[in-house]
Amino acid sequence: MIRQPIVVLVGHVDHGKSSILEKLKDISILKYEPGAITQKISSVNIPFEDIRRISGSLLDQLKIKLTIPGLLLIDTPGHASFTNLRKRGGSIADIAILVVDINELVKPQTEEAIEILKAYKTPFIVALNKIDSIYGWKTTKDQLIKSISTQSENVRKKLDDQLYTLVGKLHGFNITSERFDKIDNFTKQVAIVPCSAKTGQGIPEIVMVIAGLAQKYLEDKLKIHEKEETKGTILEVREEKGLGIIIEVIIYSGSLKVNDQLVIGNIDKPIITRVRSLFVKDNKSLKNSNQVNAASSVIIFAPDIKEAIAGMPLIVANKNTEEAEKKVQKEVQEIVIERDQEGIIIKADSLGSLEALISLLKEKNIQIKRATIGNITKKDITEALASKDPLNKAILAFNVKSEDSSVKIISSDIIYKIIEDFEKWREDSSKNIVKTELGELTPLCKIELMEGYVFRQSNPAVIGVDIISGNLKTNITLLNLEGKEITRVKSIQHEKKNINEIASGNQVALALSGVTIGRQIKEKDILYSDLTEEEFKKYKKLKRFLNPSEIKILKEIAEIKRKDNPSWGM
Repeated sequence: MIRQPIVVLVGHVDHGKSSILEKLKDISILKYEPGAITQKISSVNIPFEDIRRISGSLLDQLKIKLTIPGLLLIDTPGHASFTNLRKRGGSIADIAILVVDINELVKPQTEEAIEILKAYKTPFIVALNKIDSIYGWKTTKDQLIKSISTQSENVRKKLDDQLYTLVGKLHGFNITSERFDKIDNFTKQVAIVPCSAKTGQGIPEIVMVIAGLAQKYLEDKLKIHEKEETKGTILEVREEKGLGIIIEVIIYSGSLKVNDQLVIGNIDKPIITRVRSLFVKDNKSLKNSNQVNAASSVIIFAPDIKEAIAGMPLIVANKNTEEAEKKVQKEVQEIVIERDQEGIIIKADSLGSLEALISLLKEKNIQIKRATIGNITKKDITEALASKDPLNKAILAFNVKSEDSSVKIISSDIIYKIIEDFEKWREDSSKNIVKTELGELTPLCKIELMEGYVFRQSNPAVIGVDIISGNLKTNITLLNLEGKEITRVKSIQHEKKNINEIASGNQVALALSGVTIGRQIKEKDILYSDLTEEEFKKYKKLKRFLNPSEIKILKEIAEIKRKDNPSWGM
């Protein structure tokens, strides 16, 4: 016996996830949502008979014999809830539908959904929605491929242009894709199904591809074993009118009954409770149930669940409660723990979101000192400020409250944006830090004393110089080609004005102390700014921030210094 596969719809806001689900079940989810944007998760069971009704003739053409009992489709208000579809070692979603607007294609939440699907190794297809918005599109009752063939040349070209632009963008994520009817190997290529949630075109093809893939490639994964342990994941914790606090859960293994004892993972210690009531969705209403079997979406009413957190695992434990407690807490602690000795602090509203954020940060080799669930606390701020590395003095916060503080807080309800903003902050901070560090060092400079421009022989010597490269500053010591500290820049005059600093490419008059022109220095001499060995080593560490001419000066200074001391600066 096999269970129905869990299918999750993901994608950018307003690309049509709920509309596709609405068309599939012919229910009106969007009418009840403020601003026509999904505010909470909706799940729909599509039983076997509905699959046959929607896609029967297409399945017959493919000669696919279905044995799956149906499909459990879950719509989410974005990636946040998708990340809560988690279990130890991956996602409870067996397969996903990535919904993409044909006009907008890949948007930030699309990218994020792709990255999370890849991280969880969840197979998916693409629903290329809103084909009816192509100028000149004619809606027909034909099957999708025939309907496309009857469109005008301009319409077909626009569809192909957008579809293969998407293929190119997916290739950038190392994903090979193709229109579903042109695929040779579904294990190597992601199927793209053009569709319109508005007219219904392409919807039967989506069901056909999802059901066919689940039947052909996921059958072993969907097998139900006798006496299988009941496991689930919390999708959402909310207050339901007339009931109070409830948890919406996906049961992906075993069966759940009224009066079963639940062990729910939590931050400090697990929640132990007992199921008072079970409710399943029946179109737009809730219906009482005594038992649900995997895979199913169910609303649980139980005492002491106020502190439950989305994304947390739960297990039925009518006998060995202690063992179940250890099991769920081990899963939680694998994520919510202190990690690297040095790194950033991250906070999230749910276990799934935290796990997704950790996964995407690790891909970019960003160290994490501590990852926890909940709002930002004074302890988080203090810990972030105590970091030795200024580039780690930051808290990344997903969907949690943050206050103004002396530490950098990067907060958003889009993981992709948090990471993007963090990388930008690090880049800007790094430049500022380097600028400060370089500003504390003797500037790199190479000058030539100009012939015919001696204004005073000594006390101080005043001569015109050509700044060959680098930056010249007052009060720096100058070095000659023999490696001797020869003089100090007392003042700089440019266009009859005294200045403190000037860049290469200019000619200025310098007042030089402690030398007489014609004795210690003479016209056409080349001089360099004199660096201490410690300064030279710091410059070497910051070499990637120097321009080619500065690097050249650094090398030349090292060569001069090493005439007397071969290991200088090593």
